[in-house]
Amino acid sequence: MTEEQAILLRMRGRVQGVGFRPVVFRLAHELNLHGWVRNDTAGAEVALGGAPAAIARFRAELPGRLPAAADIQGVEESPAPAGLPATFEIRLSTEPTGARVAGILPDLATCPDCLRELYNPRDRRYRYPFINCTHCGPRFSIIRQLPYDRANTTMHRFRMCPDCDAEYRDPANRRFHAQPNACPVCGPSLTWTAADGRLLAVRDETLAAAVAAVRRGLIVAVKGLGGFHLLVDARDGAAVRRLRERKQRDEKPFAVLFPTLKAIHETCDAATPEIHWLKSAAAPIVLLHRRADGDGLAPEVAPGLPWIGAMLPYTPLHHLLLHELGFPVVATSGNLTDEPICTDFDEAVARLGGIADFFLTHDRPIARPMDDSVMALCDGEPLMMRRGRGLAPYSLPLPGAPDGLVAAGAQMKSTVAVTAGGNAVMSPHIGDLDHEGAARLWKSAVDDLIGLHGLTPVAVAVDRHPEYVATRGAVDLCVPMKRVQHHHAHIAACMAENRLAGPVLGIAWDGTGFGMDGTIWGGEFLVCTRAEFRRTAWLRPFPLAGSDAAAREPRRAALGVLREMGSDHPPPGWRPGELEVLNRMLAERLNVVRTSSAGRLFDAVASLLGVCQIMSHEGQAAMRLEALAGEGGGAPYPFGWIGKALDWAPMINELLTGGEVPSVVAARFHATLVEMMVAVAKREQLADVCLSGGCFQNRRLLSDALRRLREAGFTPWRHRQIPPNDAGICLGQAVEKGAAKEF
Repeated sequence: MTEEQAILLRMRGRVQGVGFRPVVFRLAHELNLHGWVRNDTAGAEVALGGAPAAIARFRAELPGRLPAAADIQGVEESPAPAGLPATFEIRLSTEPTGARVAGILPDLATCPDCLRELYNPRDRRYRYPFINCTHCGPRFSIIRQLPYDRANTTMHRFRMCPDCDAEYRDPANRRFHAQPNACPVCGPSLTWTAADGRLLAVRDETLAAAVAAVRRGLIVAVKGLGGFHLLVDARDGAAVRRLRERKQRDEKPFAVLFPTLKAIHETCDAATPEIHWLKSAAAPIVLLHRRADGDGLAPEVAPGLPWIGAMLPYTPLHHLLLHELGFPVVATSGNLTDEPICTDFDEAVARLGGIADFFLTHDRPIARPMDDSVMALCDGEPLMMRRGRGLAPYSLPLPGAPDGLVAAGAQMKSTVAVTAGGNAVMSPHIGDLDHEGAARLWKSAVDDLIGLHGLTPVAVAVDRHPEYVATRGAVDLCVPMKRVQHHHAHIAACMAENRLAGPVLGIAWDGTGFGMDGTIWGGEFLVCTRAEFRRTAWLRPFPLAGSDAAAREPRRAALGVLREMGSDHPPPGWRPGELEVLNRMLAERLNVVRTSSAGRLFDAVASLLGVCQIMSHEGQAAMRLEALAGEGGGAPYPFGWIGKALDWAPMINELLTGGEVPSVVAARFHATLVEMMVAVAKREQLADVCLSGGCFQNRRLLSDALRRLREAGFTPWRHRQIPPNDAGICLGQAVEKGAAKEF
């Protein structure tokens, strides 16, 4: 007789909310094993008793049985506790004690099985807008605390009917322990209201009313997973213009929700990697090139740009709406420009009542706001621009960091991070903290991550800029604080993502970052370890008149570049009286800062080419310059050195006098910046080169830099999991603080 073995497996990673326990339950029964599985604060525990060969088979087969969303990041084995049950069972979760480090699953797009049921007239969930199972549906947007059990979600108020309860308790059913499980009898339902909140229709009548309103060119606010969206016919230029006027969003491109992949192909070019992401469980917005022969979308959707932010329906409600409409709709966040997204109906009526004509809402509470994720593909690999719904929260390994380190993030594209269980856990996109609502959301996000993971803050890392809202807010944590230089944080984040210890050459290019010398940095070359850095080169600084205003007006950057190099070329975009005032400011150094910013150099060239003089949204000038360059070629312009500063003046002189068409100038400008990177890399002779900062959202710049650095014999590293923009700053802050060992 074979002696029985009894072991306890502690699973770490994303094992809650993905159908992990049902899979374990079924596999254990197939192999005649006894014991139990339960969630705990770090993941899940599996106690197994039975023949050693059966336990070995269990361990070998489990990874292949898991749902796609599950991710086992570590397994610890120890002897099983005495008294295992005679059968295998699912037990209640353990009571929370200490830090809760279980991986929290993002919200997941509707799975194929649920879609089949959604459109099956014989199914009891036919056309039910909240259908879900263990493979899909709301997760992070409904979690109030860990572990992930129904009682700890916003679904606790909906008591399951006998049919749903039977599914929930049936190990053979894919809704076995599906925490958001519901149906038309017992679950959330829709309502249709006027702009002032007056109830107009409920349940079945609501979808038909919403479809009719969108068809008439009206604006409908729809409550989704992480907040309200504003929907309008993307083919109707007048409707899109009306949305822009009401939302106060002049030219910033809108995302477009397409009914099918076929509809996307009719408008955009989508390669295999892009299709993969569009159809994934994350279902992000993916930037796609608009087809030259494509038509159907109003020009007002993305003025002056060759890209469309495209996505597919990701909730049952979106599927039903788009199935009925049969055409693409603008789907933009339910807010005024730069405000946080609305989640609560009363708040939405108050803030969106002047924008939306109608509201399509529901009674499932949203635990926290969540914007859509945005990404692009560069050389076939992901380039994250915003991680939100479907892709957040997320974590990266940070070995050695104590539980409870808080990283406050930056001012723009704000995110925060905490450390728990040897990982840095990063929040979804919060937004720019210039707006009071976003500042409140920043505090909520910090409290949320601390509370969800049961942490006690032990230290906080912040940006060196003294006026950042996040830096000031971190004071309220009343723990030791470390200030981390902005551009070192960019490179430290890239190092952590790519598991690099350093030293590396870090190229940190963005619009603004507070420098160690009191100037504004942004075109930096840093020799870095995780804990320390040395500034080894930079772009030649130039003056910016009006400081904050210069970030919105490329013509100010152009004026600063021309005055720095002593050029008599007439600055574009100014009336004589305005120019007189600016020249006086520069001469007397009144409200003038000096900057090495690559982002502002992009602005200057965009202004000199007549591409953009005053921006209606952040990054507009650089985006237009990237679009103008397209895939065109051209030799780099000359450049020089002034000490450790790369001198762009020879480039500016030649582009002003060369008489080339703007598209060629834009392509040559990109090529010159890349050769500057290669020149510094050759001088420093460090094998590893890390690229980070908002400028590397530019796919032309990023792709060419990767190619040329490889050709020159270096190993370039880039971001794939986190955005290169300031959303990655919190990770870099946590990395530097963790590496410094100052706890």
